[in-house]
Formats: sequence, structure tokens, C-alpha cells
Amino acid sequence: MDPRGRRRARRARAPRRRVLVLAAIPLVLMVTAIAALTVAYPSVVALACPACYGFAEIQPRVYVERGATGARRATVTAALTTADAALRTFYGDRVSAPRVLACVTDDCYQRLRGGGSRGIAVLNRGVLLSPAGLDPVIATHELAHVELHERLGSATVPRWFDEGLAVVVSDDPRYLAPAGSADRCLLPPAEARPLTARDWNLSTAGADNAYPKAACLVSHWLAASGGPAAVHDLVAGLRAGTPFHALVAP
Repeated sequence: MDPRGRRRARRARAPRRRVLVLAAIPLVLMVTAIAALTVAYPSVVALACPACYGFAEIQPRVYVERGATGARRATVTAALTTADAALRTFYGDRVSAPRVLACVTDDCYQRLRGGGSRGIAVLNRGVLLSPAGLDPVIATHELAHVELHERLGSATVPRWFDEGLAVVVSDDPRYLAPAGSADRCLLPPAEARPLTARDWNLSTAGADNAYPKAACLVSHWLAASGGPAAVHDLVAGLRAGTPFHALVAP
């Protein structure tokens, strides 16, 4: 090929190279974003692709760490069956359908950055359960968070209310007196009164009494407001734009 022919060929190839480079940029950015998400939020990625993190589906939307024994799988299934019944008893029905990832080893849970928790609700769309969290109370607590937020939509509640309600729905004996007690608070109600949306944040409250305080306030509010039906009214009010403090007195 003569020199002029080679120059024409190079000029013809240049636009194609630019097109290929421009087409590759979105792919590179997507791969980079996925890699960053995997490092920073492995639980989110695991919920999107359970098999990628070593989970096997044992029933629709329920995944257990691959290699779990039949007994451990049965434990997970029983815990979630009880949790489902508790949610339906409290709300009358169920609107959420999160994915549940159940770890049977500590290594599995730490890969998901579960830390020292027994269970975590992730993005209101999924639940992670640690080996220590494969029981009805923990499963119900975490699923109660997802159920409430699914009902709320874009509306929000203070974290103390979110946590206190999850304790009540799960009937957690660590933070509530037995059902049938005249008062289910484990501490004098007066001690819980500073626990309001205005001046309390669960992440900075005393670790020893934050949950009992939240459970006390929510259980008292439910008793004074008509029980579970009050939560339906609260959700409707919040979705209509009414501020939380106008619906739930401190």
C-alpha cells in the first residue's frame, strides 16, 4: 500500500477506536462501582446475588449458607414460619417479602460485615441472620423492621419507635415483661420518658437500657392507643404527611 493509502486507512480506523473507547467507559465505570459496593457493602451485593456469597435457596426468597445441615435448615425454616405468624397476627396481614440470608458459621456472617449483631435488616428489603440469630425472636425482630418500612413507603419514624415496635412484635423477653403482665416495662416508665424523637438517638443511648426504654414507650403507646390498629393509623397519617410528633405524643 502506498503512503497515501496507509494514511487514509489510519484516518478511517481512528473514529472506530474512539467509538470503542467511548463505549467501554460506561462498562469500566459500572465494574468499578460494583467492586466498590462489594468492598463497602457486601451485604447489599449478597442480597442481590446470594449464590455469589455461598448461599443456597431452600424456599422462595430464603437462602442458607451452602453446606448447612438439614437440622440447621429446619431451624431456619421454623424460625421464619414463627416470624411470619407473628407479623400476620400483629398487622392482620403481611405486605413485605424480603430476601433472607441465614449464616450458620461466624465466617459467613463476618464476610457480610454483620459485626457483633445477631441479625440485620438491610435497606428494608432483606434480612441477614447470624448463627446466633437463627431463632424466632431475632428473625421476627428484623422482619418487623422490613414490614414497617414497607408499609411506610417514603415516610419515616424515629429509630426509637422502629426498634421499640420490633421488640413488641417479636415479644422479646430480654426487653419486655411476660405477656399478660399489668405493665410490660422492665424499668419505671418515668425513666423512659426522655426517650423521644426530639432528644434521643438509639446509636448514642446507653447500651444497657436503650431497647428496654424503647419497648416501654411503644408498649405504653399501643396500650393507650388501641393496640396494633394504632400502627395502621400511624402509618396512614405519616404517609399523608402528618409529622410523627403530631401523631405520637412524647
